[in-house]
Amino acid sequence: MPAMAANPPLILVLAFLVSALVLSPAHGGNRLGRGESLSVERASDILLSPNGVFAFGFYNVSSTVFTLSVWFTASADRTVAWTANRDRPVHGVGSRVTLRTDGSLVLTDYDGTTVWRTNSSSSAPAVAAAELTDAGNLVVRGDNGGVIWQSFDHPTDTLLPTQPVTATARLTTTDVANPTSYYALRFDDRYLLSLAYDGPDIFNIYWPDPDASSWLNGRISYNASRRGVLDDAGRFLASDNTTFVASDLGAAGVRRRLTLDHDGNLRLYSLRDADGGWSVSWTAFPQPCGIHGLCGWNGLCAYTPRPTCSCPPGYVPVDSGDRGKGCKPKFNFTCGGGGGGRPAMDFATLPQTDFWGSDLNLVSSISVDECKATCLELCNCVAFEYKDDAGDCYLKSALFNGKTYPGYPGTVGGTSWRYYYGFLSAFFAVELCFIAFGWWFTARSRPAPSEQWAAEEGYRVVTDHFRRFTYGELRKATKNFKDVIGHGRYGTVYRGVLTTGDGGRVVAVKKLKAMTPPQQGEDEFQTEVSVIGRINHMNLVRIRGVCSERRNRRRLLVYEYVENGSLATWLFGAKETPLEWHKRYNIAIGVAKGLAYLHHECLDWIIHCDVKPENILLDEDFESKISDFGLAKLQQRRDQDDPDSFRIRGTRGYMAPEWLSSLSITEKVDVYSYGVVLMELVRGVRMADLVANSVEDAEITMRQLVWRIRKRLKSGDRSWVTSFVDPTLNGSFVYSQVELILEVATSCLEKERSHRPSMNEIVKKFYT
Repeated sequence: MPAMAANPPLILVLAFLVSALVLSPAHGGNRLGRGESLSVERASDILLSPNGVFAFGFYNVSSTVFTLSVWFTASADRTVAWTANRDRPVHGVGSRVTLRTDGSLVLTDYDGTTVWRTNSSSSAPAVAAAELTDAGNLVVRGDNGGVIWQSFDHPTDTLLPTQPVTATARLTTTDVANPTSYYALRFDDRYLLSLAYDGPDIFNIYWPDPDASSWLNGRISYNASRRGVLDDAGRFLASDNTTFVASDLGAAGVRRRLTLDHDGNLRLYSLRDADGGWSVSWTAFPQPCGIHGLCGWNGLCAYTPRPTCSCPPGYVPVDSGDRGKGCKPKFNFTCGGGGGGRPAMDFATLPQTDFWGSDLNLVSSISVDECKATCLELCNCVAFEYKDDAGDCYLKSALFNGKTYPGYPGTVGGTSWRYYYGFLSAFFAVELCFIAFGWWFTARSRPAPSEQWAAEEGYRVVTDHFRRFTYGELRKATKNFKDVIGHGRYGTVYRGVLTTGDGGRVVAVKKLKAMTPPQQGEDEFQTEVSVIGRINHMNLVRIRGVCSERRNRRRLLVYEYVENGSLATWLFGAKETPLEWHKRYNIAIGVAKGLAYLHHECLDWIIHCDVKPENILLDEDFESKISDFGLAKLQQRRDQDDPDSFRIRGTRGYMAPEWLSSLSITEKVDVYSYGVVLMELVRGVRMADLVANSVEDAEITMRQLVWRIRKRLKSGDRSWVTSFVDPTLNGSFVYSQVELILEVATSCLEKERSHRPSMNEIVKKFYT
């Protein structure tokens, strides 16, 4: 008996350990048995997919707040793919999830309150276990192995490969952490897969283009089913013909996710093995200001150059920390006339601004004054848009989806009493404003009182295209022009740091050479200012300001600073590490988008005329930005040739054959140069180094190379690709992407310009 009395403590300890092993799954298991639980206190209480890619368990939003989630184990920030309780997190003590014997998964908080549960409960206890599959799907299975419930049927903001979006399964962004994000990816009542702002007060579909028919959008309406799915190769296809592909399409072993982010943009991401970060391989909106509701009620979205939310004059942010809450007026709305014949409302002008939707009525064939009077007579009219060419007056009931962007032929207005917004589409006035803008800035030393009133926070983003700098400011910013970061045909570029009112912003300052005759330099300056000032695109360098001192003939341009320098440096310079293939591929797409914008989307037909790696800059994320528009020529009509353009010359090795002939210059010279850049992205060397003699010799050599590449591409034999691609990549590239780039490059390098594709056609090739 004494011996037995001494043993119970050991027996109790062993019993406790055995009980713990039975009640809790082992670390790294992928199954949760009937009656078993995962506890928030035990970090080892997770389910792992058999391939180790996904984990399921309690995810720490903060040290005391947790969600029940599925996440990527290899991503640096443990990116979440699915969450059960994103609207109601649980505490860090006492919370647990249990697979009950009735077949339901139940999440309880510290006090036993049920926070979330599946609808898989069955009258018969036929549930065997919950498991996490290799695809990232949390599945509750029955004894027969069948699926009783699965997380793939209830997506949150992310779709994983093979997970479908259906009539009932949609992506949404609303959660506790983002209370003003009301976006959804869903099938609408015409069976079209759409992105929509689904807020408490308004509903807008913004993708596909709401102003175009389903046919123009390439969609099939009222089809028999509603289903879309992303496959493992990176291709998305839906029943309504919605189709897009990842930029790394077909790359083996890539982990992907399609996520509706909180800014309302749908993005396809690829996981990088090297650092566990994510690369965007496709996005629905390269220009995010097209997303409805991005800046909330009364808010304006503008590119500065990044998308920025601001408030119109007389409005202030509802919450400076949350742009989605929009703006509120600093005045009281009134209806009718004021005392003494003074109107209770008037108009302030915002150039190039639009508020999409919320139309009360359309009144045709009336004047601007009549349109204004009609709006003022209606108490529920809070905006009007006037189209000058047709005399159309659109009366609006709400200010939502505000956007300011170059190219929109209209203006917006309001007063300090009651702000109505009119889109007065005086196209010629806007154009005149662009041409005279640089002179206007240099002619004044300080804004007039009315302009100071207009320049309140946010409104300044809309009205101020350039900032005027003095030569002394830029000399100080560049430390007397010491830090050279580049040279161009017409000047040198310096790194500068602005101090006055800019909080240490880093910029690139281009100091133009003095020209002979002087007018040539003036033309160069005015061309740069007028061209760069009117464009806004993520793949084009943005101008920050200007300096023009006519007396001393000093002309300088201030650009955004692009962190990673030029593509030429990365391709041809002495870099320790080669430019990775996925970056090269994304650069090719970005340059194509930028040129397509210049050729097809600007008000004027803009030809760059000197596309080369030196004029392609790379930002901190290695997104490409086309720079140096000093050689660009504007043509007011797309069907009108400019004889003066004969005098423009590009750079040897990138010049199209028509430069040597008497043919007029069109946008196809940029297409040719782009083809050369594509070849250099693949090979990693200058194509001009193929020959050391005349331009004619280079053209002949290029013709022969294009012919050989086409022949090999048609043969289907891939063995030659490895020896053709830049050897510094050590074979780390995607064959299908190399072949696509070479196919595009050879089409761009056609001798006959009429046989070359347009930049719009090239962009489409990358996404089909």
